[in-house]
Amino acid sequence: MALELFGFKIERNSREVPKANVPAFSLPENEDGSVMVSGAGAYGSYVDFDGQYKNEVDLIFKYREMAMTADCDVAIDNIVNEAIVIEENKQPVDIILDNTDLSDGIKKKIRSEFANTLHLLNFNNYGPDIFRRWYVEGRLYYHAMIDENDPKRGILELRSLDATKIKKIKHVKKDPTPDFKTVKVKVEDMFSYNEGGIDNRSTQGILISGDSIVYTTSGLLNAKKTGVTSYLQKALKPLNQLRMVEDAVVIYRISRAPERRIFYIDVGNLPKIKAEQYIRDIMTRYKNRIIYDSETGEVRDNRRHQSMLEDYWLPRREGGRGTEITTLPGGENLGQLDDVEFFQKKLYKAMHVPISRLEAETGFSLGRESEITRDELLFSKFVKKLQTRFSILFNDIMERQLILKHIMTADEWESINDKIHYRYNSDHYYAELKMQEIMTQRLTVARDSEDFIGKYYSKEWFRLNILHQTEEEIEAQDTQIAKELKDEGGEDDGEAQGREEQEEYNRLNSENEEQQVETNTNSQLYDLSLQRKRKFG
Repeated sequence: MALELFGFKIERNSREVPKANVPAFSLPENEDGSVMVSGAGAYGSYVDFDGQYKNEVDLIFKYREMAMTADCDVAIDNIVNEAIVIEENKQPVDIILDNTDLSDGIKKKIRSEFANTLHLLNFNNYGPDIFRRWYVEGRLYYHAMIDENDPKRGILELRSLDATKIKKIKHVKKDPTPDFKTVKVKVEDMFSYNEGGIDNRSTQGILISGDSIVYTTSGLLNAKKTGVTSYLQKALKPLNQLRMVEDAVVIYRISRAPERRIFYIDVGNLPKIKAEQYIRDIMTRYKNRIIYDSETGEVRDNRRHQSMLEDYWLPRREGGRGTEITTLPGGENLGQLDDVEFFQKKLYKAMHVPISRLEAETGFSLGRESEITRDELLFSKFVKKLQTRFSILFNDIMERQLILKHIMTADEWESINDKIHYRYNSDHYYAELKMQEIMTQRLTVARDSEDFIGKYYSKEWFRLNILHQTEEEIEAQDTQIAKELKDEGGEDDGEAQGREEQEEYNRLNSENEEQQVETNTNSQLYDLSLQRKRKFG
């Protein structure tokens, strides 16, 4: 059926869920936290945003506040720096098409469009910021803008949208089958956008076609699967606990750190009221300080008021030891930070960041792969999972771009969608050491197996399965080797044999063409002779 993409009809598969002509008795599982709407249609239906989405907006604001705290910000920076690496003269992420059966021409066009996608996102400059926003908020929205007069130009601009102003809506249509035993379910994706915020009913929102918005989430849902959560959701409680413990430590230190004096004032047999007044008078006289200012020549009365954080004044009755001044020592365990460190470690564990990165005194060790800590290995896998989930953003943009530019149809894209992968740059020293050891082992196997290449295994199979080179790397290496041989003025035996075979083929082809021309000429002369014989007898 025809797909309405940005207001234009493009032939593609049916968007019915499940597939067309397949009856279903249940709705598809909601995996992106969208609002399910059924009935008269989204344009005439009431969507309740006060409950579900207002909670999501509050969560987004909480996530943003969490990202601004020092401990959480350091952990997020560790994750973002590992996931997105910006290097000079190199794309931060490449598209891998080795598992697809596309032609070389189509692959070249797809790589070109992927480079254009990175340009539209300005990923070389803002890649870490985009990934950080996706990680913190748990979702990304982009408005894909095209030229309505010439949609074949593809996406011309990707405009970022605030997650608190837009919400995905799924309009569900159910059509009963002729036997009324089951129903066919069709789901139409739309987005509701409100400049004042989705939960703000003072301004009127608009509904946008689902194909006009590029939308990707963290893949994490709440317990009821009604809303998307961020990767910071698990760190929300540890961070709040850390804040409370830090505040408690500060309050305790302020209140217990000073060394106070205790004044025991002899009040004799004075009644209680007069005794208290007597103590206040003494406190006032004690606290008054007459100061002479040498710069202005003025005499100031610098009065200091009594505070519970300073001195204590206590009455003492007649028969005691009289007036006495003693000291109250400060707290003795002010330097203990075990509770704070415990919750810091708990926060890092909730964010899957190795505890060793929290400890500044822990040095960085460049050891062998076998010496890599288990926490670092798990952290590397966690970052890889984040990169894989984040790559859905590229897939959604590439789908629209390739269909609009008629590089491939929607059916073709659906067939290769799960075969496309993305490779991110990495400056992880552990990964570099691991790669060096793996390369050493591969080259050792290649050297030991040299006698079997060309006899039991082909060169192409060996490069793909032993050296694990991609098609792009094989092509690039072959081109570079040929260029180096040409620059050196020599060629190997294989190239020499190939050149000789090509020259022999060209020579035989030339001889065949000459014989063909001679045959055609003789045939034409024979036909002309027959015509003359018939004409003149």
